[in-house]
Amino acid sequence: MTQVQHHHEKLSTFLVSSESQGQASQNEIRRALESGDDEEKVEAMQQAIAALLNGEQMPQLFITIVRYVLPSENHFVQKLLLLYLETIQKTDDQGKLLPEMILICQNLRNNLQHPNEYIRGVTLRFLCRITEEELLEPLVPSVIQNLEHRHSYVRKNAVMALSAVYKLPKGELLVPDAPELIEKLLRSEQDLGTRRNAFKMLSLHDQDRAVAYLFDNIERIADWGDVLQVAVLELIRKVCRSNPQAKGRYIKIILALLHSRSASVLYECATTLVSLSNAPTAIRAAASCFCKLLVKQSDNNVKLIVLDRLAELKKKHKDIMSEMLMDMLRALSAPNLDVREKVLSIAMDLVNARSVDEVVTVLKKEAMKTQNKEIEHGTEYRAMLVRAIHQCAVRHPEVAPTVLHLLMDFLSDTNAVSALEVAYFLREIAETNPNLHRDIVDRMMDTFPEIRTSRVAACILWIIAEHCISTQEVNAALEMLNSCLGPLPLVGSRETAENEEEDSLSSPTVSSPQQTTVKARPAVLADGSYATQTAIPGEDYATSFIDAGLDASAPNLRSMVLSGDFFLAAVLSSCMTKMLLRVRSNGDVSQTDLNKMTAEMMLTISNLLMVGELHETIEGLHPMDDDSRDRMAACMYVMANPDSVDAKTWVEGCRSSFETFLASKHEQEAEEKMEEKKDEIAQPDELIDFRHLKNKAMGPAEDEGMDDVAYAAGQSTKDSSKSGLAKVVQLTGFSDPIYAEAYVTSHQYDIVLDVSVTNRTSQTMQNVTLELATLGDLKLVERPQSYTIASGQSKFIRANIKVSSTETGAIFGNLVYESTGRSDQTVVVLSDIHIDIMDYIVPAYCPDVQFRSMWAEFEWENKVAINTTFTNPKAFLDHIIACTNMRCLSPESALEGDIAFLSANLYARSVFGEDALVNVSMEKLPNGKLGGFIRIRSKTQGIALSLGDKLIVKSKA
Repeated sequence: MTQVQHHHEKLSTFLVSSESQGQASQNEIRRALESGDDEEKVEAMQQAIAALLNGEQMPQLFITIVRYVLPSENHFVQKLLLLYLETIQKTDDQGKLLPEMILICQNLRNNLQHPNEYIRGVTLRFLCRITEEELLEPLVPSVIQNLEHRHSYVRKNAVMALSAVYKLPKGELLVPDAPELIEKLLRSEQDLGTRRNAFKMLSLHDQDRAVAYLFDNIERIADWGDVLQVAVLELIRKVCRSNPQAKGRYIKIILALLHSRSASVLYECATTLVSLSNAPTAIRAAASCFCKLLVKQSDNNVKLIVLDRLAELKKKHKDIMSEMLMDMLRALSAPNLDVREKVLSIAMDLVNARSVDEVVTVLKKEAMKTQNKEIEHGTEYRAMLVRAIHQCAVRHPEVAPTVLHLLMDFLSDTNAVSALEVAYFLREIAETNPNLHRDIVDRMMDTFPEIRTSRVAACILWIIAEHCISTQEVNAALEMLNSCLGPLPLVGSRETAENEEEDSLSSPTVSSPQQTTVKARPAVLADGSYATQTAIPGEDYATSFIDAGLDASAPNLRSMVLSGDFFLAAVLSSCMTKMLLRVRSNGDVSQTDLNKMTAEMMLTISNLLMVGELHETIEGLHPMDDDSRDRMAACMYVMANPDSVDAKTWVEGCRSSFETFLASKHEQEAEEKMEEKKDEIAQPDELIDFRHLKNKAMGPAEDEGMDDVAYAAGQSTKDSSKSGLAKVVQLTGFSDPIYAEAYVTSHQYDIVLDVSVTNRTSQTMQNVTLELATLGDLKLVERPQSYTIASGQSKFIRANIKVSSTETGAIFGNLVYESTGRSDQTVVVLSDIHIDIMDYIVPAYCPDVQFRSMWAEFEWENKVAINTTFTNPKAFLDHIIACTNMRCLSPESALEGDIAFLSANLYARSVFGEDALVNVSMEKLPNGKLGGFIRIRSKTQGIALSLGDKLIVKSKA
């Protein structure tokens, strides 16, 4: 089955929840209907309707319902009766009306003439969903009479019923004068809902009358109700789509409706303007309308929808949208974080040289507001604002001095994301704006002692090391670092402790082994009582040094290093080494002072190395990693040998590498912008494809115009022959009495199964039912109906399934049927259908800071060992990216060349808003194979496990 054929399905106009405990039998429902209690009848009717919707056939109930339910005066029972009549099959296999349907025709006529308005109204709504013309024909006069009923509820539904009848294939024969009747009603009607339905009916079936009525009342349109104004705008779009030359006649009407107080009318006006005209005036008016809705509406869903429309306008009319930038930024007052994020995302693409100062001023005010701890999600919002200011300052360097001091206040922020974003901003600005070096370095030295975040401190240390050039700047920086590190030694030894203890003893007597207590002082316990605190000579003071270093009042560098942050210790050592080499290259310091400075720095690095050995004496501390130890050892070597070849690398190599990194980053951003702006270009001699004029003998492969149809249906248009066959799943074997295969179509939240069922026996199969169950976050929308299949005949059964999360799910079930002459049922078990997670994952981008923040936050991790036949790390990484629909966040320059080790970060987002983070770390082993691990992290367990299973399968390919 390479192509799914369309088939007729039973019409269903409503759904009923199937979460009931059990289903009543036909006899139980009949007994309940025959009772005189209305409550029992209500429950029985509900069970009967649910059974019909689930595909059960209960033909014997019809006569019981006619006898015992039709005469009931209970309004709820009558409503359920209409729903039952709406659900049952009213025609035979040839499409002819069943004879028993005549029994209900008189009852419907009586309901249309009932003194109660509710009964008339629900009956008229019921007729809107009836398509059997033989049933409707005797009821048309009663429907027309209800157009003049005194109650607006009846008139409103009578218009809808008349419109539904007129829409049928033979509707013009049943009600030939329907447009005239509706127009007459419209000109005299006062009720808003009835006028709206009447106008909609004319718009659908007689546009000329609707347009004539519109222009006859053009001066009063502004006073009409909102629902009627929305119907007017729908008519305008429909008329202009069929007759584009008539657009000018309706602009006046749209502009008049732009002053409406209704939000729905304003939204429809703006949408209509955009669809009708690309003129700057129209686009400007539509954008202004959207901005007004964005600010005034309190519903966050409305704000997000309006922002989507503004984002679409930005792609096509960027210059005009730039004028609305400040109006759009007013939406930052919304408390919802998603709204703020979307506003900033759109606004950053619209900032230009004229508006950058105003934009930065607004962002600075918003950033100052986030310092109030009572603001919800204040830290996340501050990080977004810092990132936006960073983008503005990089694209427009002239505003950097105005935001410098404000952002530096956030360096000591407890939120690592916003503080690190500020540090990255300062690092880039210091490189691209040489005039700001002095201000940046001076302010950093004032702020650095307050920083308690390791990664922020490491970034600031790098900036200080690279931009402190003169000897005076270096001396000031070293003085600040020494104060942040505290007095040496960082860790006390046993010998030092014993010497200090001996010096403190005034008595020359030698204490006995039992008399080890040398100090005693009173201490106040938690309950207020006193106790004696003693010190034992010879006790290892390392623990007390660590505890003192971890105290909140301890200097920041000392506290972070003693807590085991050895990477920061290595960065500090590198910082000192660079500054020492610069002082030496300046040549304005005597050799004696230079040697003294070198000795002090070596002593500091030695103390840092000693902290890495504390794990041998103090339980709970982890040892120093080899990379940090080697880095500090290299610093000691360069200090001892300042004339070595490595010294030049320390002074110049780091700076040049950062310049290369910035250049590649800006180049990548420019390429992404060009890719977004790139439009498909059609050559003047390119073939124009008219699908409806093609020869029917042409194969489907030649019909390129079907790509649009396939795309709209959620199907892939690339390599359609292979992808189409890949979606066909065989459910039963060829030897089974019934053969079935399914064509699986996934489109975001929906999965559609088109199951082809073929009777391979010589007997007719009755009540062939497809019974399905799901595993995972999948839910069957409705139970497929039953069919009767003759010998050798095929039927198509469609099942709809809803997906609620990115988790590998499975669909399993069976086919149940009854053979002719046999009362028992036969069950054929179907093969399982596994849903591919890749259908719901799309590549996405996020900043490195955000990636690391999510990596630390997400609790679910799946670690997959690399086991593959690939021998090239880069080729294997490309294979992983292609198989998982993920985007590589690591720069391409870091992955180039013949490398034996590779580490890269991948990121993707599901259609449900779930984030998937992947880190690939691998190396080339001596035997030529690849080894390492792929680590997957996500907020939910399902996506981590599903991606891991996918990677295990694809890694061996």
